Amino acid sequence: MTAFHESALDGVARNPALPAPLLLRLLAFDGGGDGPPRHALQRAALPEPAVAVILTHPHTGARIAFARSTGAEPAQRARLVDDPSPAVRAALAYGPEWWDPRTTVAPLPDDVCARLLDDPDRAVRTALLDSPHLTPQFVASLAAHGDPAARRRAARAWEKLAPGERSALLADPDPDVRRAAAQRECRRDARVTARLLRDPEAAAEALRRGLLVRAVAERCVAERTHLAALAENPSLPADLVERLAVDPDEAVRLAVSLRPELDDTRRAAIDFTVGDLDRGDGVQWVQDGLADPEVLRRAATSAHPLLRRAAARSPHLPPDLVRLLARVEDPVVENRLSVHHPGTPEEVLMRVFARLGGTFSAWMAEGHPRFPREGLAARCADHPDGNHRRLAVRDPAATPALIERLSHDPEVRTRQTAVGDPRLPLRRLREALHIPELASSAGANPALPAAEMAAVLNGAGVPA
Repeated sequence: MTAFHESALDGVARNPALPAPLLLRLLAFDGGGDGPPRHALQRAALPEPAVAVILTHPHTGARIAFARSTGAEPAQRARLVDDPSPAVRAALAYGPEWWDPRTTVAPLPDDVCARLLDDPDRAVRTALLDSPHLTPQFVASLAAHGDPAARRRAARAWEKLAPGERSALLADPDPDVRRAAAQRECRRDARVTARLLRDPEAAAEALRRGLLVRAVAERCVAERTHLAALAENPSLPADLVERLAVDPDEAVRLAVSLRPELDDTRRAAIDFTVGDLDRGDGVQWVQDGLADPEVLRRAATSAHPLLRRAAARSPHLPPDLVRLLARVEDPVVENRLSVHHPGTPEEVLMRVFARLGGTFSAWMAEGHPRFPREGLAARCADHPDGNHRRLAVRDPAATPALIERLSHDPEVRTRQTAVGDPRLPLRRLREALHIPELASSAGANPALPAAEMAAVLNGAGVPA
């Protein structure tokens, strides 16, 4: 038998049954200069001895991978706050770059964020202020910080700021801070809106969100200033809304059709076109109300495709609206339900799986709580599409003989899925460790004996 394929080590690194002594061996490995496998560094629920090895690992990349881990507890990652490498501290400050949209990333403690914001290295401070994982309380606390970039970020927590803090940001000596603050305040102050309209970088957003007096609104319509943005403005007078509803610019008419005060009869009277792939992310009143039952009901029950698509993104949809949206036969709606809503009906999940295939379908099949399991062996084992044959492995009733048969399937993804299943006969599992495209899946199989895992480590030169 030939040596284990090198990818077997990556599989063992993510194997949930990996014994602690082997995990510690793997974490101490320098990987021939590349560091330990990333999957070992980013495992969930790492024991304290493993965390201690990572925190002092001589390979900077190992510590960076741990700093970005979604599997580690924030308090564990926070212990890198004094790491000697600015690259590690910057990775810690920003946090995970990729994560499951169905989950949230727990933020670092606020006191750790405060230390990172005072880091001597600019890259660390910038990474923290760019991070999507900060608590609203911490963001609000930046209002009086000495760094203008921090004060600019504080404007995002505008509703949490005290009146005095808002006033200070509006009068800040830094023009970018003043602009960021004004873009929040203009929603309630027409004078601030008028001031922003003189700023080319802020004019469009001011017209989209800012409080407008009639004279300013009329002038912008007459001069055709950012009309598509203006058409979204909540304070636009009704007669000007009617004028823009028949504007020659299609983008303007579409923006009018999405206004929250219109009923479906009025929307239908507007000549607008919706792209097949337009997801409705720009419908701000729906995005702001993804947890508001009234907003969700108005959007989900509308005949406007973009409003339904925007509502489908919410994980807070009640069951009746999920059922309603599942019947609209809109691929974008179905895709969004399958990603964001745990109650998506099985038939919708199966349609999305069949339509999209590839990595997305595998992710959905493995992680969605409603994705079907029972009966898939009978339905899918002999399906002409290999993407569907892979689903047969999910069935609890699939036999070891079927799993082994699928491990020889013509479609590589189906073979990989079968090889990762604990019901695969041990003989075939050992064989797969030596096959390039199957070795990683075999190494990750929780039925792989500890002795075989140790043999993979030995074969890769991981020191005992």
